[in-house]
Amino acid sequence: MTEYVSTTPGLFPLPDWAKDDLSDAKGHQKHDLISGDEGETVTSVYDEARAEVVETQVEAGLDLISEGQLRWDDMLAHPLTVHDAVDTGGIVRYYDNNNFYRDPVVTDDLTFSGDVAGELEAAAALTEEPLQAVLPGPYSLFDLATDDHYGDEETFLAAVADFLAGEVDAFPAHETLFLLEPSLVENPPGDGLDELASEAVDTVANATDAEVIVQPFYGALEEKVYAHLLDADFDALGFDFVTEQDQNLYNIQEYGATDDVSLGLADGQNTLLEEPEAIRERADWVFDQIPVTDFETTYLTTNTETFYLPYAKFEAKLEALAEAAALAEVTHA
Repeated sequence: MTEYVSTTPGLFPLPDWAKDDLSDAKGHQKHDLISGDEGETVTSVYDEARAEVVETQVEAGLDLISEGQLRWDDMLAHPLTVHDAVDTGGIVRYYDNNNFYRDPVVTDDLTFSGDVAGELEAAAALTEEPLQAVLPGPYSLFDLATDDHYGDEETFLAAVADFLAGEVDAFPAHETLFLLEPSLVENPPGDGLDELASEAVDTVANATDAEVIVQPFYGALEEKVYAHLLDADFDALGFDFVTEQDQNLYNIQEYGATDDVSLGLADGQNTLLEEPEAIRERADWVFDQIPVTDFETTYLTTNTETFYLPYAKFEAKLEALAEAAALAEVTHA
């Protein structure tokens, strides 16, 4: 019997008060922000907001607590845009939605940063609940960046994977690591690069003893990409069942899956609130369609980051996921 675990892919919306405070603080500290120094006022707002989103998750009853990635103004590109070996280029559309990020242009070796580890350490000090780390997957970070140093795609992808593995190695104790890989769907790797993308995931996953969940979203993986990804050594593969059902079911039916599974069943971009019972029923429906349902762990989550939601809707989505996992445990006990 599978264990149901409620969680999210991270990248939370800022509390409303924090948006106002940050707008004021950043307006007064424009020079510091350009130079990479957030300044004491901005840092204090993020610290207070982090404490709030951690408390929100605990109160909602989530099984795994994320730091929230509130500082990630550049979305999944953040670990590079704050790096000393990276210049930030022009504004680029974030996949096919109305969010944008600054193009990270890699100009030198991607050495250790420690930025995300520092965020996790701050979150770990706020709660004794199981901690979940979140990173862009290596292929997505490679896809979102521009290489002006390594010279070819293969070398650059390997360098991004090694960089992320080094960052993970510095993380404080964490229960799970979510690697977010929307680029595997949005801009899938071609022949040759698909195998290297799998090897890159393997490199990052092997840098931690925690459970590693690879979460593609905005649709389903192409068959060949899916098959190659399963060659990597990670614990759970994620599926965006909000955006695409048929292809995700086909991939599982045709190629199997990992021992654990992550189901994106609540909409991370839509303010419509799912009832906990509906989320549980969606999980049952997925399992009814596939031949193998003896997953050790099933993570119930939103299909995408919740960055796009108003904060009150975000809170409600967390509560629904937590209750859905609890209902599923009772139903299948």
